[in-house]
This record gives sequence, C-alpha cells and structure tokens, in this order.
Amino acid sequence: MKPLEELRSYKKEILDAIPATEEELEKFRILYLGSKNILKPLFAKIKSIPPEERREFGQRINALRQLAEEVYEKYKSEIQKEERMTEITSMDLTRPGYPIKTGARHPVNIVMNKIIDIFSRIGFSVAVDREIEDEWHNFTALNTPDNHPARDMTDTYYIKNDWTHILRSQTSTVQVRVMESAKPPIRVISPGRVYRNETVSSRSHCQFHQVEGLYIDKDVSFVDLKETLLYFAREMYGPDIKIRLRPSYFPFTEPSAEMDVYWGLETEADHRITKGTGWLEIMGCGIVDPNVLENCGIDPDVYSGFAFGMGIERQAMRMFGIHDIRMFFENDIRFLNQFKSVVQ
Repeated sequence: MKPLEELRSYKKEILDAIPATEEELEKFRILYLGSKNILKPLFAKIKSIPPEERREFGQRINALRQLAEEVYEKYKSEIQKEERMTEITSMDLTRPGYPIKTGARHPVNIVMNKIIDIFSRIGFSVAVDREIEDEWHNFTALNTPDNHPARDMTDTYYIKNDWTHILRSQTSTVQVRVMESAKPPIRVISPGRVYRNETVSSRSHCQFHQVEGLYIDKDVSFVDLKETLLYFAREMYGPDIKIRLRPSYFPFTEPSAEMDVYWGLETEADHRITKGTGWLEIMGCGIVDPNVLENCGIDPDVYSGFAFGMGIERQAMRMFGIHDIRMFFENDIRFLNQFKSVVQ
C-alpha cells in the first residue's frame, strides 16, 4: 500500500471508531496514541518519499495524530458524562440523608467575639501581638516597680534560657506596643491568651484569656471611662444592669478602680458567686498613669486616657453557669457540644 493511501486508511479507521466503554477507549488510546502506536512506523517511511513531498507527508502524519487525540478526548468526555448520569439515576432520591455533624464555637470564643462586637460599635479596633514578651513591655513600661511581686518567678513564667523574656501575664503589652507605634487618638482593644504562675483549680488557671481596652486622646476623663463601661455592661448583661466603681490600685493607672455589676440575690448560686453581696466584680480599670504615657513616647501634658481589662473565662463562667474553669481547657467534646445552640 502506498504511503498516502495508508494515511487515508488510518484516517478512515480513526473517524469510524466509536468506543462506547472505558475498555474500548483504552484500546483506542494504545492503538493510536500509545508508546508503540501504529502511526510511528509512518515516520520511518519519510525517507522513501520524494524530497519535494516529505514536508507535506510529515504534516499529514502529525495531523493524523492530532485527529486521534481529538477523537480520544471527545469519547472520553462522553463516557465520563454517561457514567455520572448513570450514577445519579441509580441513586435512591427518597432515601433519608446522612446527618451532618456540625461543630460549635468554644464558649470562650463566643464571649470574646461578643465583647469585641460591643466595643467595635463605639469605634474600638482590635490589636493583637506576640505572647512571648520582654520585661520592658510586660512590666517596666507599665510603671511596675522592680520589686513588685508580679515580677517574681512565683507569679510569672520566665524563659529559662533568657531571663529577660517571659510569657506575657497581661495583654497590656499589646497596648504598650500600640502606643509606641501609633499617634493619638488611640482607641483599641487587645484580646488574647495570657499566662500566670498560679495553682490550677476550679477558680483559677495558669493560662486564660483577657480583653483589655485603651483610649488615648486630649481631655479624656474618668467620666468618659465610666460612660464607656456603663455602655458595655448594658450591652453585655441587659439594659437594666447596675454598675459601681470601687477604688483600687494598679501600677499603670491612677486613679484605679474595680467595676462591679449588680448580679442579684435571687438564687443560692447568686449568693455563692457574689459572696452574699449581690455585686459581682467584672473588671479593673482606671486613668492611664502619666508615667506610662511618657514611657511610650506620648506627652502626658497634652494627652490623657483610660484603660480597662477583664478575664474572658470568668465572663463565660458567669454567662453559661460553668463552675470549673478547667473545663475550658480539657477539650471534652461532651462539654463543647452543649454550645451548638448558642447564637454566635
């Protein structure tokens, strides 16, 4: 058979091929596109073709191979489509579906997101930073004296190979970094995990979460602090909630206060949680000490501000009636599944 006639014969075979199954399609691929396909010997015949016809003959062989690839892809697509349709039509559409197990947010995450949402409505942005800190940002910049008990190893986790670095004991370190890098007005909240060398019990843990807030601007007063915290309390606990501010002491604020909310004395649990007073401590707060502003490069004669901070686990314990803080860290699925119905 002459070379050109052989090409026409192969072309007709390719066009007439109608593979209907995966097996037939694979045979087609091996025959025309495999490593030892029947088109390869045609290239060896180019030498016997007159020189003026060799280029055209080579082009026809390549066109033939391309035709085989197109036919292969066409029937491959049709066979796969047909298999999918067969699979779909063979399904029992009346059969009950498999239950989809949904997850749940962690209760600490639920409460933290709620707090962030409340403060974001009045212009507070979120700032986060590192958990391994140096003494300057965790203590010195916050006006904590060198002999303060909080600096002791019994209260703070130090990095053993580098005694100048610690696991942060408060998210106030984030506020310091914000004040060092940004110019007033500053209005941020800093949620995150903190660490303190405390004995683990039902009421305390060596790790927990905080949300701290900071507002720095001109002419910021204690009235601004009180109104901000009153707004938070009403959004968090209800519009009829009452608050009170008790004098306290923190190295980084002056004056300082503890904020309580009136929880009530309706149940035995209320008496136990509030120690019979009806008032429940929620957070610490105060006016930022001028030394802290100066340490962070802010002129205390021009700017003033307030700060506050609260523990998230304690908020979650009160919100959901949880009596053991250790449950937040045990990752017990039975415990976590109870929060699926909580609006998040």
